[in-house]
Order: sequence, then C-alpha cells, then structure tokens
Amino acid sequence: MDSFSALSDPTRRRILALLGPGEQPAGAIAAQFDLSAPAISQHLKALREAGLVRVRVDGQRRIYSLDPTGLAEMDDWFANMRQFWSSRLDDLERALREEDGRRKTPTKGNRK
Repeated sequence: MDSFSALSDPTRRRILALLGPGEQPAGAIAAQFDLSAPAISQHLKALREAGLVRVRVDGQRRIYSLDPTGLAEMDDWFANMRQFWSSRLDDLERALREEDGRRKTPTKGNRK
C-alpha cells in the first residue's frame, strides 16, 4: 500500500496523529478507538507497509512510532506539487491581469 492510500482512511490518519508526540504501544493505540484490537492491528500493518510507521519489539509489546523516512518522502512530493502549482498559478495570475488590462483599454470604436 502506498502512503496516500494508507492515509485515505480516517482511522489511520488518527493513528498518525496519536503517534505525533511520541511512540506508543499497540495496546495504548487500540484503547483510543471503538474498534477491535485485530482491526487496529490491520491499520498499523497498513501504515507500516506504507512506510509511515515503524515498530520495535519490547518483550511481548509492539511499540509504534512515526517513520520519518516515509513522511519525508511524502513531504518531498508535496513540495514538488507546491512548486509546480505555484508557478502555474503565477502564470495564470499574469494572464488574467493582462486580459483585464486589455479590457480596460478603450479601442478606437469603443471610446467614450
């Protein structure tokens, strides 16, 4: 599952928000939801496979944390999109101003 597919689910987005302040055991994450532990486990698996969280084993506990690598990849993608759209929107703004300027300039047959 890719990062964006993983984030399409509101439960997964909420899990990421819960992990923002720091790592948490799977049980503490599951306790925040009205879902079964196996359902949360599947969400955590999807986030792990997407590279958005990582897990470490501490005895019988699974401790989850955000994976900065996966998040950095998404941030890079967003930065590219911001740059792409910023230049396109600047071009559009320039074109609209030019069009507006042409409309305001009276032509020979249109002078008052």
